Amino acid sequence: MGDQPAFTLNIDQNKYLPIDGREVHAILTVGSTGGVVAAQPVAAEAAEVIIIDTSGSMSGSKIREARQAATTAVQTLRDGVHFAVVAGTEKAWVVYPGGAPRLVRANAATRAEAGRAISRLLAHGGTAMGEWLKLAGHLLTAHPSAIRHALLMTDGQNNERSDVFASVLSGWSGAFVCDCLGVGDDWVPAELRKVAEAMLGTFDFVRNQGDLSEFFRRLTQTSMSKTVAELSLRVWVPQTAQLKFVKQVSPTLLDLTGKRTDVNPLTGDYPTGSWGAEEREYHLCVEVPPGTIGQEIRAGWVKLVRPDTQDVVASGNVLAQWTDDLAQSTRINGKVAHYTGQAELHELIQDGLSARAAGDVDTATARLAKARELATESGREDTARLLEKVVEVDPATGTARLRRNVDKADEIELDTGSVRTSRLRREGS
Repeated sequence: MGDQPAFTLNIDQNKYLPIDGREVHAILTVGSTGGVVAAQPVAAEAAEVIIIDTSGSMSGSKIREARQAATTAVQTLRDGVHFAVVAGTEKAWVVYPGGAPRLVRANAATRAEAGRAISRLLAHGGTAMGEWLKLAGHLLTAHPSAIRHALLMTDGQNNERSDVFASVLSGWSGAFVCDCLGVGDDWVPAELRKVAEAMLGTFDFVRNQGDLSEFFRRLTQTSMSKTVAELSLRVWVPQTAQLKFVKQVSPTLLDLTGKRTDVNPLTGDYPTGSWGAEEREYHLCVEVPPGTIGQEIRAGWVKLVRPDTQDVVASGNVLAQWTDDLAQSTRINGKVAHYTGQAELHELIQDGLSARAAGDVDTATARLAKARELATESGREDTARLLEKVVEVDPATGTARLRRNVDKADEIELDTGSVRTSRLRREGS
């Protein structure tokens, strides 16, 4: 089919190991054309649920901005997309369409009707995000062949028991993709991070609630651009090897290791969610048994597989070769080094903020100061600037100390932004 997207898989690694070397690291760069645009393109079937926090904390200007943002998202939907709008408090209900819970196709009439229903939303009640996601899941799974996506926004803290919330995330993981937005400074980034990780989506901070409509428009446009509902990384390793982890490292950090579905004892599928025209990168680590000088093995065989058809759209090998050449075995691949550093930066920020919240000043200072140094070295100027608002370093002595009065919004922006990574700079750029 000429309108089907084309996928590419490129593998960057240094295959050479010292005689006692065991770990093989590789960066997988996966690219998609998104499909050839024809004069009369046939858009992929899509299903969309827009979830609006209407709890009591959303009163006043927040609910007004949320109504406008939801209306903007509805107007951004292309004709023919199945959609619904859900309101969330301690319960969840379908704001539009009326009647039995279902999705309807977007057209001029249904968009206008949805806008009128959205305009009547009021703020009241509590917050139970698990209930919101369950309703979205039931609505979306009625369209199994569609590219299924939800957009969730909240300004508050989840009131559900943690085990109940975790059960919902586990039960619906992989059923649809969910992108999340936190508004204001009274929500907990860790909660939306759990949603994004379980549902293979993103989460972001809307610092200025007046920007909410633009965030909704951009996320809806991105969802509308998807052409493949699901793509799996199928990874085989030898019987004597162990796959230690599979992680997305660009454009955001996402650990896929625990999401494995066994194909056979040596092979597993790792979900990557829906795709349009884009590029992502993944870090794979395999532990292999010791080898002999000059011996080369295939440490991993990676395939890109469409689960709906089982078609293999691209594949590549991860290799290992043992050598006594010190120059070869100690050379670290540039991409592997770069993304290892980006993962370290994320961990330093998370550890530092957690220690700061717990009152462990020494640990928080050490971690955040190291993160600031690493952010500067790796070209993450935006992150370095945010870190400067949390930890300061005396230029004369090099002594780091936590700042006393930190804006809560600065802390949330640092927390949420730590999952985003920078691409490896090309030489000379």
